[in-house]
Amino acid sequence: QVYLKESGGGSVQAGGSLTLSCVISNSIEWGCTNYEWSWYRQVPGGEREVVASVASDGPTTYTDVAKGRFSISQDNRKKSAYLQMNSLKPEDTAMYVCKIDFGYECFEAEVHYWGQGTQVTVSS
Repeated sequence: QVYLKESGGGSVQAGGSLTLSCVISNSIEWGCTNYEWSWYRQVPGGEREVVASVASDGPTTYTDVAKGRFSISQDNRKKSAYLQMNSLKPEDTAMYVCKIDFGYECFEAEVHYWGQGTQVTVSS
């Protein structure tokens, strides 16, 4: 069974930092280069929104909520992705969820996996 497991969430005061980690289970192996890690966040009653993404070959993208404060990275030997979050604000409070998308060439199908999420709470 394939799963993603996030960790690193918690409660911090405004202005603080957290580093989230996401690891994919060892039950999956891939030799392709067409995949992308992403971090999303969701508040109760709200829609899930993308925060940042990193492609397998390195390029990163950030939404406005993350630019200048968050940094996404990956360690493909560890099958992991990370989200470094600095200068946290109360409005960053959310469940942060990791996702990996594989392109068609990897498994002869477009496949993606979601984690369960890790809670981040920022107090003022």
